[in-house]
Parts: sequence; C-alpha cells; structure tokens
Amino acid sequence: MKRRQFIRLAGGAAMAWPMVARAQQSAKVWRIGYLGFGPASSWTSEVEALRSGLRDLGYIEGRNLTIEFRWAERADQTFDLATQLVQMNVDIIFAPASTQVEPARRATKTIPIVFAQHADPVGLGDVASLSRPGGNITGMSMLLTEISVKELEILRETFPNAAQIGVLWNPTTPSHPTAIRAVQSVSEKLPVKLVLAPAGTVSEIQQAFATMSREGVGGVLVLSSPLYTAQAALLADLQMKHRLPGIFANRANVDAGGLVSYGADLNDLYRRAAFYIDKIFKGTNPADLPVEQASKYFMVFNLKTAKALGITIPPTVLARANEVIE
Repeated sequence: MKRRQFIRLAGGAAMAWPMVARAQQSAKVWRIGYLGFGPASSWTSEVEALRSGLRDLGYIEGRNLTIEFRWAERADQTFDLATQLVQMNVDIIFAPASTQVEPARRATKTIPIVFAQHADPVGLGDVASLSRPGGNITGMSMLLTEISVKELEILRETFPNAAQIGVLWNPTTPSHPTAIRAVQSVSEKLPVKLVLAPAGTVSEIQQAFATMSREGVGGVLVLSSPLYTAQAALLADLQMKHRLPGIFANRANVDAGGLVSYGADLNDLYRRAAFYIDKIFKGTNPADLPVEQASKYFMVFNLKTAKALGITIPPTVLARANEVIE
C-alpha cells in the first residue's frame, strides 16, 4: 500500500471512531428504578411530570429509557423493594421522598439516588449539605418544617376560635419528628393546644380521627407523607364523617375533598428532578450536584367541602388562595 493511501485510511478511521463511540453511547438504554409508595394511581400526575421532564431531555421509554416501578403498600416493604432494584443493577434509583430515600440509602452506597420532594435531606443525614451533597444522593427538596408551621398558621386563621388543633403525623416518615417540634413551638405563640395523633397505617388513620374527634379539635393539620397522599380519598371521607376540616401539603388531597392545602408544587419538583437524572447519566457525580429547594408554593381551598361542612372561610384568608375549587 502506498504511503499516501495509508495516511488517508488511517485518518478516516480516526475520524470515524468518535462517531462510532457516540452511536454506541446513544444506543444505550438507561434504566431508572422507581421506588414508589402506592397505590400507583395516587401518583399519576407526579409520575407523568417526571416522564415529561425526561422526554424534554431526550429520554424516551422504549427507545433509550426503561423505568422499573416498584410500589410499596407499607413502609416496611420499601427496603426489600429497594434491594430488588439494586440487584437489577439499575443506573439510578428514583426515591421521591425521605420515606423511600432512607431504605434506598441502606440498600446501596454506589448506585446514584435522586429524590424529588425530600423534606429535610440535611437534617436526616441523607446529604452532607445542600451545596455539596457529598455522597450518592441528591435531588429536589421541599421545606416541610416551614410548610407545616405555615399550615398551622393558616388553619388558626381559618378557625380563630378553635382552642385545639389535631396533628396527624406518621411515625414511619423520617422527617415528621422535626416538623412536630416546629409546630409545637409555634403553637405556644398562637396560642393553640395541639392534639398529636400518630398514624402509620390505614387502621391507625381511622383510629386517629376518632381520637381527635373525641378530644374536640377544631381542625386537623395533616403533615406531608406519601401515605397520606396515597390515602387522600380516605382522609377526605374521615374529614366529613367526623366534621374535622383538614389542611394538607398536597393539592391531590384537596382534589379528593380535603378543605385546604398549602405546599410545594409536586409536579414542578418531579419535572425538575429529571435534570438530575440527565446530569448523572451524562457522567456528573451526584456528590457534586447541589440540592435545589422548591420555588413554587400554592394554597388551594375547596369551597364545595367548606359548604358541605357548613364552614365560612374568612375573606382575608380566602383572598390569599392561589386557587379556589367551587
């Protein structure tokens, strides 16, 4: 072979190699292990928001992306399901809230874990700091402690004559003890007496409402928990049965019949979580991806529920609502 021909062939091969490498990279099918807290039907909107965010970044299920869903019916099932995802060797575990992050963290120290609505990632030790997570976990956070305090204040303004407020909280939700301490501190300044009602299962939720009803509370603060979102219909029914108006962190609870919600826009958080997944797929270490906090918060009132309960919402409170369901 002549020297000039050899150089042309060698040069062509050198140019072709990056193209082959890129083609191989684009042909990869990424696998996300989704560690959910069911039923899945309770999270349709949030799952679609995540999918939408991924599609916007070029990830199409059935083409270059597979999502392996695992839905826990109880908190004590989450670790086994997280272990299943680790054994499947997924590229990322998507664990939306602290309820799922904790078992995912126990299941793996190497597979990246992305969250979408973590209540207190620093306080619970899931990340070293918001700016430098430092491990294999990062994502989007909502400020549960601040939200819970604000919700108590809204409930107090809505029912200024209520001497007692019930607090439904979940012992299996890692962030709830911190939120409880915060609302207890604020309750002393309002002032209002709190009736704490722990509930980590469906039967315990029913018992908690019966207890709060006997105690004569004027309203119920329902702390944000995947369980309480999944049981939105049950909570709405118990609210009507016991005539105990509730404030929730998730808009879905108000859509199901709850009186009022104040909290972060979960669809926005799940959509933005796709950014973290994309960055990690492209090689960024989750330890170097700062945790971002929710920037959109909404208050929604359900006036149909208020009418059914015989409640008149003070105009000063209603005027601050972002949306009113009539």
